[in-house]
Amino acid sequence: MLEWHEIVLRLVSAAILGGVIGFERERKDWAAGTRTHMMACMGSSLVMIVSCFGFSDILGYPNVNLDPSRVASSVIIGIGYLGAGIILVLKRGNIRGLTTASALWAAAAVGLSVGGGLYFTAACATVIAVTILYVVQVIQRKASASPQHHELIAVLQKKENGAEIIKKLISYGSRFSSATLEYKKKKYRIRAILLVSQAELLELLGELKSLAVVQKIKLKKN
Repeated sequence: MLEWHEIVLRLVSAAILGGVIGFERERKDWAAGTRTHMMACMGSSLVMIVSCFGFSDILGYPNVNLDPSRVASSVIIGIGYLGAGIILVLKRGNIRGLTTASALWAAAAVGLSVGGGLYFTAACATVIAVTILYVVQVIQRKASASPQHHELIAVLQKKENGAEIIKKLISYGSRFSSATLEYKKKKYRIRAILLVSQAELLELLGELKSLAVVQKIKLKKN
């Protein structure tokens, strides 16, 4: 059996590492924040300690075997139910909470590592998890802020409205490689290839949708 100071070290270490992961989630106002991740990580560590050393007194009895991995796998399965409660399906194609649920699952795995005495592995996993949650998100935001090609299709009420739409594109400083007026399915359309950032695109779409001459807007990312 472990000494008492080793037990305390493992449980406290798991709580701290879980809190590091949870703090990143809490700063974004998610319900599963610091305390939730600390509890999941520390609890997983406790389960692993019990699984490894809690039944040592019955070893040696006939037909008695110890398999700590069975309890560890049960923790990973059980934490999935907790993570499922975090996932919100707002509408088709718009799902929130997947990253937080995966962070909680990773925190449980960190707890199992600490409970098994794999301190360095748990610390490395925590650093990587925080890097994924924070640093990678910053990179994604910068990537989305850079100009990208989009195909804009605006359905017009009449042919003469095409000039008004092109003027609007020019007034916003939108960069486009082509802008054509076409007649399809008994409707006039402006088809333009834009090179704009995500923020510029959202602002431009809002302006175009407010125009009475525009019946419908379609957008495709090239």
